[in-house]
Amino acid sequence: MGLTIIQTLLFAIGIYKWIVIAMVIFSWLYAFNIVNNSNRFVAMVGDFLYKATEPLLRPIRRVMPDLGGIDISPIVLFVGIFFVERAIINVLAPAII
Repeated sequence: MGLTIIQTLLFAIGIYKWIVIAMVIFSWLYAFNIVNNSNRFVAMVGDFLYKATEPLLRPIRRVMPDLGGIDISPIVLFVGIFFVERAIINVLAPAII
């Protein structure tokens, strides 16, 4: 049962990584005016991605220095997610098995 919980947790982290990637791509498309800003579906997708990623990106942005328009907070988030995944695999999994 414990292994199933770990696998589910790792699966959820994997999905969240894809949501962060989608947010980065969407922000580029929005910034370069490639997507139609007044389209309701585009607005809903953007709102979902913002609400899903902003709670973890906002604290990182507060700590990061201003780099003149370059936002590297998703990269920092990916590094943090990597360490959390490694901790789950290397610490929790052997303790359960």
